[in-house]
Amino acid sequence: MTDAPRPPTIYDVARLAGVAPSTVSRAFSRPGRVGAETAARVHAAAAELGYRGTSPAQAPPRGRTGAVGLIVSDVTNPVHFGIIRGVEEAAADAGYTLLLADAQESEANERTALERLLPGVDGVVLASSRMSDRAVRAVAKQRPVVVLNRVVPGIRCVVADTEAGVRGALTHLRELDHRAVTYLAGPAASWADGRRWRALLDLAPEFGLKVARMGPTPPTVSGGLAAAAEVLRSRPSAVVTYNDLLAIGLLRGLAEAGVEAPGQVSVVGFDNIFGSDFCTPALTTVAAPLRAIGTEAFRDLHRQIRHEPPRAETVLTLPTQLVVRGSTARRPRRSRPRTTGPD
Repeated sequence: MTDAPRPPTIYDVARLAGVAPSTVSRAFSRPGRVGAETAARVHAAAAELGYRGTSPAQAPPRGRTGAVGLIVSDVTNPVHFGIIRGVEEAAADAGYTLLLADAQESEANERTALERLLPGVDGVVLASSRMSDRAVRAVAKQRPVVVLNRVVPGIRCVVADTEAGVRGALTHLRELDHRAVTYLAGPAASWADGRRWRALLDLAPEFGLKVARMGPTPPTVSGGLAAAAEVLRSRPSAVVTYNDLLAIGLLRGLAEAGVEAPGQVSVVGFDNIFGSDFCTPALTTVAAPLRAIGTEAFRDLHRQIRHEPPRAETVLTLPTQLVVRGSTARRPRRSRPRTTGPD
């Protein structure tokens, strides 16, 4: 008696169609992301082999949903664009569907989203979560969890190297002869905000720099625009902001007040979001590997879902680098900027 032939797999279709397995996965799960000609070739190969997108080779094991959740603190913040894409592409490559939820910078909204998501997903990624460590651990008892842009002891986490990024920014500003730096803070509940401020406090003495803090401030362009008045009252020669949106808003506010940047005030952002080089002047910023953060988060989550051995480190720290553009310059001889409007 001969064995029954095994059913065709995604890899068989990929070989016949001359594409990557991830392309086959997207052709069935997200057809809008595959070109028409490529999709036609994939489906022709699948038909020839007798492959179906819901074949046993791709169906999740019994008891699994084949979906993962991603909750972000603010879906309109471009810092999440790369993270979302990284998680989604890695999930699609593994045959998973991504369910996305927006917490709108609200812990209550985040908890509500989790209550709705958890029954229908095999695991969840929390990006810039505003919940307490205790609440995150409670979620991890129900489903595999990975946390991004924050460290929760006992939970798998993926973060950018804040200290290296701050060091790069301070090195750059000191080389430009700045002697003091003002930090424009973000949300009080943000772990990343606290980490950036602590890094500034710890590293500034190495460079002979004084540091001051303003905020908390909404992490938006309008938040930066509103903060411009306070920045002008303190008249620093250099400002490091919590994120790029704040920096872009600050640059706009300074320009409206007739203050030249970087001639009178140098500005450094954080994250290197899409559009950080669209403003005038283009923004000097600490670049985080946003897509890689999302990719590594899903890979870690997938290991948990499949009960595979985890990577050695609980917290995976990815490198950052300073991207120097036009918003920083040498400290002016007169570092107190003058406005064109009334005092």
